[in-house]
Amino acid sequence: MYEQPTFFENSADQPLAARLRPSNLEEFVGQKHLLGEGKVLRRLIESDKISSMIFWGPPGVGKTTLARIIANRTKARFIDFSAVTSGIKEIKEVMEQAEKGRRFGEKTILFVDEIHRFNKAQQDAFLPYVEKGSIILIGATTENPSFEVNGALLSRCKVFVLQALKTEELAALLRRAITDPRGFGNQEVDISDEIILTIAEFANGDARSALSTLEMAVLNGDVDEKGKTTVTKETVENITLKKSLLYDKTGEEHYNLISALHKSMRNSDPDAAVYWLARMLEAGEDPLYIARRVTRFASEDVGLADPRALEIAVAAYQACHFIGMPECSVHLTQAVVYMSLAPKSNALYIAYESAKKDALTMLAEPVPLVIRNAPTKLMKELEYGKGYQYAHDTKDKLTNMQCLPDSLLGKEYYHPTEEGTEAKFRTRLTEIKDWKKHHSAE
Repeated sequence: MYEQPTFFENSADQPLAARLRPSNLEEFVGQKHLLGEGKVLRRLIESDKISSMIFWGPPGVGKTTLARIIANRTKARFIDFSAVTSGIKEIKEVMEQAEKGRRFGEKTILFVDEIHRFNKAQQDAFLPYVEKGSIILIGATTENPSFEVNGALLSRCKVFVLQALKTEELAALLRRAITDPRGFGNQEVDISDEIILTIAEFANGDARSALSTLEMAVLNGDVDEKGKTTVTKETVENITLKKSLLYDKTGEEHYNLISALHKSMRNSDPDAAVYWLARMLEAGEDPLYIARRVTRFASEDVGLADPRALEIAVAAYQACHFIGMPECSVHLTQAVVYMSLAPKSNALYIAYESAKKDALTMLAEPVPLVIRNAPTKLMKELEYGKGYQYAHDTKDKLTNMQCLPDSLLGKEYYHPTEEGTEAKFRTRLTEIKDWKKHHSAE
């Protein structure tokens, strides 16, 4: 019921990405850090010594393909299981079959696509069978398994991180699609290397997206009387309807747009900020990327002038994670407008950069004995922690204890501005410094 003996059917009516799906490691593109000669995952596959593992990576990088290559090579029974369509009842049926097979010496590999979609109860149903070896579990996920996979199950799996494909890797895949009989090798297709690179860059590391775009471009290309298909830039542009990022081979426009968004927010211009946000989202930019940049902005350019800015930014990121595009566009708009209207301060950024410079040039500065921890008798004998003052035990919740190394004594990194809430922090910091100056002789 769940077995797929025809993994590598090559039907002409399948999408290009399915027709070109590699059936062996030699055809597989990318992931050299895992599948290069002598690398650990390649050795496991070639020796058919697969253990429970999870493939974690963005869409279109080969997670399912690797599972199918394993299915093609292994002597074990291979079962393909979908987290989207299966419940606990189906899990238990498959587990019982696997347990029966184990008693007769048969090994079962269970591949679970989108394992992050299983809830805790469903994931728990796998655990006893993984523990006693009834199954070898291979999971695929686009989400961080640390958060989406139960700790007990995760501890029994080796996690392999798959990376987005490089532009040159995608370009090689597209060229193969043009010449391979499983692709367009049986027809004459005229497509320039420039357009191939354009499609590769636009796919943003996703092989499936790259092949789908190429397929649509060829199917919508100009066909002459001899049957030759010509793919033009206009053809690709019309298919994607995403011009702003499409022809940017160096990635410059991508960075121009995020720079425009960042500087519009910094300049307190919500209209410009929302425009650049829309430009990026409608061009196909990952909303989580934008949300991460807004989160950085919240501390770099607003900081303690409005501490709520960071909360808003993180909430927007979580909203994007939960519901994705196009619905999350309004959450990003809320965050971007908030950042634009918030009071601005880069005091935290300046403080860290200044401290970083000292940290990198003065790496050997010892921690003052007074603030060292002293968990052992020897450390106490060496006067670790001697003279430590517990601020909570004092009337003013302040002490005159030295916390910087001697060579940096008196150094100041954080200089709060008068903007927004930071003005209160400036007042508080001045009070603290005045108190310490007054009590320095004590």
